[in-house]
Amino acid sequence: MSTNDDKFIQGSGNVFADLGLSDPRESELKARLASRIYDEIAARGWTQTKAADELGLGQPDISRLTRGMLKGFSSERLMSLLVALDYSVSIRIEGNDRPPEVIEVAVPD
Repeated sequence: MSTNDDKFIQGSGNVFADLGLSDPRESELKARLASRIYDEIAARGWTQTKAADELGLGQPDISRLTRGMLKGFSSERLMSLLVALDYSVSIRIEGNDRPPEVIEVAVPD
C-alpha cells in the first residue's frame, strides 16, 4: 500500500547520467549501438560463434557486447560493426542559426 509520503524523482532521460556515471552521453550512444547490433544478430538467428566469424571478432567479444559490457568497444568500432551488418551510419550536426548537416560516417560496401 502506498502513502502520500512516497517520493518519485523525475529522470533526466539518460539513465547513465541519472546513475552519475562519467561521460553519460557516450555511454548512452554505445548502449544504443550495441542494442541494435544485438537485435540484428538475434534477427539473423546467429549463434555467438557465427556472429564472431561474420564480424571478425572473438566469441568472448560478442558475449561481452550482447551482455552490454562495452568497455573496450569505442563508438567508432560499434558503428563499423553495424556497417558490417549492412547498416548505414550517419551523424546529424545542428547548430544555432545553421542548417542541419548529415554526414555519412560509414556505409556498407
